[in-house]
Amino acid sequence: MASAIAITPSRQLRDELYRRGGTDARRCFQCATCSSVCDLATPDRPFPRQQMLWAQWGMIDRLQADPSIWLCHQCNDCTTRCPRDARPGDAVQAMRALVVERLGSPRAVARLVGGARTTWPLLLGLPVLFWAVLIQAVNGFAVPPGPLAYSATVPPWMIYLVFLPAAAFAAVASAVGARRSWMAWGVGARRNGSMLRSLGGVTLEILGHRRFRSCGTARPRHMGHLLLLWGFLGALLTTSLLGVAMDLFGVKTPLPQLHPIKLLGNLSAVLLVAGGIWLVVVRFATPAAAGATRAFDAFFGALVLLVVLSGVGAELGRMALPYRVALAIYVLHLGTVLSLFLTFPFSKFAHAVYRTLAMTHERMTAERRPS
Repeated sequence: MASAIAITPSRQLRDELYRRGGTDARRCFQCATCSSVCDLATPDRPFPRQQMLWAQWGMIDRLQADPSIWLCHQCNDCTTRCPRDARPGDAVQAMRALVVERLGSPRAVARLVGGARTTWPLLLGLPVLFWAVLIQAVNGFAVPPGPLAYSATVPPWMIYLVFLPAAAFAAVASAVGARRSWMAWGVGARRNGSMLRSLGGVTLEILGHRRFRSCGTARPRHMGHLLLLWGFLGALLTTSLLGVAMDLFGVKTPLPQLHPIKLLGNLSAVLLVAGGIWLVVVRFATPAAAGATRAFDAFFGALVLLVVLSGVGAELGRMALPYRVALAIYVLHLGTVLSLFLTFPFSKFAHAVYRTLAMTHERMTAERRPS
């Protein structure tokens, strides 16, 4: 006689998923239209029909152990064709947000980011206040003599003192969540081949956003996401090159406008602004296809926008505004960047980690060893 399978649904977790944007998932009656029209679903992973069922039952453990929620790119083909208007795209987005919170460590910070609808003043205000207090304690916001330079008020050692530990925190917290996911996905799955080789192939795929081009409804968003991706990569490279130039070659800031590192930084800022504008225009032009915007997503979008605008504002303000006004904009920039670092493992930025790993897992489980 076959043994019975125990299923332990959770009404509390189901309601939490609904609260985070998956309310319409309760309308799903498992017709499988969503899985049928999804160009990214595969025969062995026909999401999101099964995931919708788990969400209705509040089976968060099943969702947490399922890489398919990360293979979904929220094309919203499923949402626009759902006969019950259950909005599967929004539901999967809510699933990911809750899974990120459950995987996050320390859990208290993960909950703060997950509850951004009410906690956003803390997530944004505390880092800005921290920088203001630190600068006041060190030099009292003294206006330096001679040419205006932020490094005279905020020297490099202060930048390193704050951002190196913040980067280490983000890296460790991300690694903890990634390891938990990788272990959960591996239960009952056979991975073959080299992880590094699979990861390399996935990286090339992500850099070109190849899967996003397969989406029908969301195809107009492809270029916006691509611009943002390359803008962030350019900004990261700019920061790294500037640190090397200052520490190893004694380069002083501010850099001349035609310096290669400055040009790279300005180009990255242009890509970020252009990508953000592109996505906003697409969202307003096709609101139904873009999906719902929840507090979790809105906080991330607003934070990224503040980082970009405050960075550009600080650069322009140094040349055109009174120093104290420009410095206030620069402090806002430092605070928003610090918030971006500290919330990275728990915000939509974490999707970059989990989706990359899920795509790597998919490649490794699809490979077959030679006979």
